Parts: sequence; C-alpha cells; structure tokens
Amino acid sequence: MDLWRRSLLAVVCGLAVAGVYAAQPVLEPMGRDLGVPPGLTGWIVATGQLGYLAGLVLLVPLGDVVDRRRLIAVHLALTAAGMILTASAPAAWMAFAGLAVAGVFAVVVQTTVAYAASVSPPAERGRTIGAVTSGVVVGILGARVVTGTLAQAWGWRSVYAVLAVLSLGLAALVLLVLPPEERSTRPAGYGRAVASLGGLFGQRVFLTRGLIAFLLFASFGTLWSGLSLPLAGTPWRLSESQTGLFGIAGLAGALGAARAGRWADAGRAAPVTGLALTLLVLSWAAIAQLPWSLWVLIAGIVVLDFAVQAVHVSNQHLLTAAHPERTSGAIGGYMVFYSLGSALGAAATTAVFAAHGWAGSSLLGAGFAICALAVWAADRRHAAAGTAAEEEAVTRRTRGRAAAGRRDG
Repeated sequence: MDLWRRSLLAVVCGLAVAGVYAAQPVLEPMGRDLGVPPGLTGWIVATGQLGYLAGLVLLVPLGDVVDRRRLIAVHLALTAAGMILTASAPAAWMAFAGLAVAGVFAVVVQTTVAYAASVSPPAERGRTIGAVTSGVVVGILGARVVTGTLAQAWGWRSVYAVLAVLSLGLAALVLLVLPPEERSTRPAGYGRAVASLGGLFGQRVFLTRGLIAFLLFASFGTLWSGLSLPLAGTPWRLSESQTGLFGIAGLAGALGAARAGRWADAGRAAPVTGLALTLLVLSWAAIAQLPWSLWVLIAGIVVLDFAVQAVHVSNQHLLTAAHPERTSGAIGGYMVFYSLGSALGAAATTAVFAAHGWAGSSLLGAGFAICALAVWAADRRHAAAGTAAEEEAVTRRTRGRAAAGRRDG
C-alpha cells in the first residue's frame, strides 16, 4: 500500500475516534451547559465508548461479509449524523443520544484497520497497521488541541459541527480513492461472522491480549478523561484551549512509538509489550505530580502515550497474523476490551477525583497499569512452561527411540 493511501486511512481513523474523545477537554463547560452534575460528567465520554462497544459487536463483523471500502464510507456518513445531533442538542438526553450514535459508527476505525491489513503484503502488515493506527492516537490526542481551541473561540458545539463536515468529506474521498478488496475466499454470512466472535474468547492469545487492552485503555482513559478537571482548578486554572495543548505531549509520545509495527514484524511483539507496560506503570509516578509541576506531568504524558501505542500496535499485529481469514472479527472482538476499558477509566476517574483528588486518580491509573503488566507476565510464564513441557516431551520421545534402537541392536 502506498503512502498516500496509508495516510488517508490514518486520517479516517483519527477523525472517527476524535468524535468519541472530543469532549474530554471541555467536560466542565459541556456538562454545565447541558445540566450534567460534575461527578457524572465522565459519562459524556463513557456514553460514546458504550456506543462503540455495541458497534464492535454488531457492525464490525460486517467487514468480513461486505466490501470494506463501501462500509467505511457509510459508517463515516452515519458518524457525521451523530455529531450533528450532538452539536444541535438543546438538552442532555439528546446530546447523549448523538454521542452514542457517533460512538456506534466510530467502529469504522476497526473496519479501516482490517481493510489496511487485508490489502497489505504479510511482510509489511505490522508497518501498515502501525501507520494506520497512529491516526487513532492522533485523533484522540490531537482532538484535544483542536477541541480546546474551537471551544474557546466558538463554544463546544462548534467542535461537533466541524467534525461532521469533515466526516462527510472523507466518506466521499474514500469511495473515490480506495480500491475495492479482492478476497481469495468467499465471505462468511453475517450471522456466522457475529457468532464467530464467541469462539475467539476461548483462545489464550486473544483473551490475553484482550485483557491487556482492557487494563491498558482503562489506564489511558483515567488520564485523559480526568486531566481537564485538576487543570481547570487550583493552582493552575487553565482555559479549555490551554488544557487542550497537553494533547501535543501525548501526540509526541504516541508518534514516538511509530516503529512498534516494525518491531512486531521482526517478531519482538511480546518483549516490546512487557517493556512498554513497565513504562506505563512508571509514567504514573510523574503524572501524579500534576499539583506541583506541569513539566513533570508533560514528561509522564509522553511516556504514557508511547507505551499505550506500542502495546496497541503489537496486540493488533499478533491478532491479525493469527486470524488472517477474519481480521475484522478479530480486531472487533479485541476492541470490545478496549471499549470497556476506556469507558471504565472515563467513568471512574471523575468519580475518584471528586472524592480523593488527583492523587486518587493517579493511584487508579497506576493500578490498572500494574494489573496489565501482571497479565502479560503470567502469559509469558505460561508460554515458557508450555515450551519447556514440549521440549521435555521431545527429549523423552528421542530417548525412547534411542533405547528401542539399542534393544533391537
């Protein structure tokens, strides 16, 4: 796949996911305008995540049934509809409905990643996935910068209006630029594609990588859904546009992990995951210093987003390599864990912050990271034990054949 098409797919991913996370730097004014109590503002982000979860189960399997290029365009158009509803909402319930719709069809991200993986040569799959999924992180973090600036100038509603217009433009561009897929096997029916998701949950690699993603993005959501609250309070009292600028630090960290796909292609996905999760745990020690130092906070954000992107790319590379015949289903099932973790982090961090301040939120985020590292370590021990048992069995068989040969001689 050429650079131009990779870039287009990365932009699709970034724009789609931006609609789910755009509320993070403007939770306070958005909640105030819609009449949402401060302790419940985390649900503004969590609603989009729960809609995303529904889309993962019901819509992503369509990618294994129909032409993904057309599916990408349709989902972008429907995402725009949800954003328009949110931008024009006169009451909280309508805004929540629009956010849920935008969340459901933001699963265009997974369809896009599956499309990119299916049209890439196996030797370049990790590199392509890394490039395309970088758009996800750019969307999540870059949206914070743009959202803060737009909200400061024209109010939070302008953010969703702009995202809607851009989504419609991208839908048209996808149909014009991207080629249809050429599949070597006949697609399964929709019912079979949805049912096949259940079978994935019984596989060790899938379940392990899913649990790591759940805890990884719970930690990620704890930071980014809660960060605007302490920055808006004492001693910093930053505006929406100033708060949004912290997305640049996260963006730098995430783009620093751009080589994660190449590391995965080289067979280093497992050790890279362990190292990145260790860095994730350590990043929270710096992030906890927010009440005293913004520079230390920025360093922690860079490390955290580097770690998250490295693990996320490694996870998806392993799963698409293990399930090349149903990449949409594998990625969709994996992203169920992502969505649940992100929703948990978003909802929990605002409640914990209201009760225990930023120290409590930092302990929450670090706890999620430690649990993710523990899951990885347990899986490595299991894999090592399995390898040792297999080697022992081979040794016993070899010795048995040698002994039988001596008796025959």
